[in-house]
Amino acid sequence: MSKIVLCMWMSLDGFIAGPEDGPDRGLGIGGERLHDFLTFTGEDHPTSARSHDEVGAAVMADLMTTGAVLTGRRTFDLAGGWGGDHHDGVPIIVLTRSPGPAAGLVHPVADVREAAALARRSAGGKDVLLHGASAARAFLAAGELDEMALQIVPVLLGQGRRLFDDLPPDQVELELVHGLDGPGMVHLRYRVLRGER
Repeated sequence: MSKIVLCMWMSLDGFIAGPEDGPDRGLGIGGERLHDFLTFTGEDHPTSARSHDEVGAAVMADLMTTGAVLTGRRTFDLAGGWGGDHHDGVPIIVLTRSPGPAAGLVHPVADVREAAALARRSAGGKDVLLHGASAARAFLAAGELDEMALQIVPVLLGQGRRLFDDLPPDQVELELVHGLDGPGMVHLRYRVLRGER
């Protein structure tokens, strides 16, 4: 079965964007530092900007093998909808309070479990890539988040948007699947444990 995998770049102090993020500044003040190492190939696929970062390039290549993308509406809007194609023509399922009809590859859905089911079906047996802090918390709370791929960037932003703000007091157990040390950052992959304490 397809796994839903959260993929986020995060500062060491837990921020995924600097302060004052919004339509004109998607990563907030100083938040672009989190994506400094990314560059895009001629096919608009993100890869490592550092020619010597084989680990980062391998992580990005793995993430781009996903068969569908799940995202929150805010992230989708701030990313300009990825121009209608996140990568390789895969379906993009947008979790939103105001769903409408599908348009091209984009499928707006209001219910978390319905969005997860659609993404898994659409992925064709491949994993599903999840973006967005609010969406991550919603899928985690619904028991629909399987793994987290976190790229830890060696910077302290001090302020901004945290990935895991406003979680309920329930403890969420994670199991480290693997950790990779690349030039200037650490790539961590965790499996979300459900009832396995």
